[in-house]
Amino acid sequence: MNHNTVPPSVRYLRISADRAGQRLDNFLLTHLKGVPRSWVYRVIRRGEVRVNKARAKPGQTLVVDDQVRIPPVRRNSSPLRSPGKVWQQTITRAILYEDETLLVLNKPSGVAVHGGSGVNHGVIEILRSLHPSHADWELVHRLDRDTSGCLLIAKKRAVLRQLHALQQRQHIHKRYLALVAGHWPESCHQVAEPLRKNILHSGERLVKVAADGKFARTHFRIQRRVGPYTLVEARLETGRTHQIRVHTAHIGTPILGDDKYGDLRHNQMLRQQGLKRLFLHAWQIRFRWPNAAGYYHFTAPLAPELQHFIDQRQAPGR
Repeated sequence: MNHNTVPPSVRYLRISADRAGQRLDNFLLTHLKGVPRSWVYRVIRRGEVRVNKARAKPGQTLVVDDQVRIPPVRRNSSPLRSPGKVWQQTITRAILYEDETLLVLNKPSGVAVHGGSGVNHGVIEILRSLHPSHADWELVHRLDRDTSGCLLIAKKRAVLRQLHALQQRQHIHKRYLALVAGHWPESCHQVAEPLRKNILHSGERLVKVAADGKFARTHFRIQRRVGPYTLVEARLETGRTHQIRVHTAHIGTPILGDDKYGDLRHNQMLRQQGLKRLFLHAWQIRFRWPNAAGYYHFTAPLAPELQHFIDQRQAPGR
């Protein structure tokens, strides 16, 4: 390659063994400190980021010796402030489990998993600020900012690769709790509708049921009736963006507090009654570690405000 023909602001990075197994978007967000999340997705969408000279998608898994083209980088004009002690204490209290390889959080609602796109810091930045010598800690998967519950963080690159391999084989089992409007149909045990994701210029993601979308299936089970609502357990067979939120809304029972896919007028009324967030919670996560005798099984209790909302409306005899 003739480096004299490459503009100084364009870089080519070769993926080493310790970086392999990451998604392209996660790699860029980690490597390009201070770059807005919306910028990362925009340059990928425009084809300015290339993997082995070809256009790539945000979720593409990088392998050893992949060559990544990074376009001229627009960084924030001022350095990001370190997370304050309140955020650090919040995340510390949210730890459900920790060992030398893995950390599991009961992520609070309202906290992004990653900084960027108007968010100074997310869970991973807060954890790295608490453990400055462990900058290689990485998210295993994601949760929407407004969704609470089980979130896995790998402390070692090899662990991240193993967990990603389990995810790809659908060997990590996730169950969510959602309180939906109305009475969930007794006969509805799954929703299998293709989903198409659109990324707006602002970087916001909007998902719709569309014939040309990607296959998506969610399994549902009624937990109990809660007054005029239904508490359902959702199990993901696929992991599309906003999948549970879009599938529940599609059949006419949107998740309470969902300002993107739900009933805005109803949500305003719910806020006056004390529900000021999305009622979606990553309740359980379960997987078998390779060569281990048993399963890792983690359960995150509902946040007090969600439990209180249910308790106030619990139907007698249910």
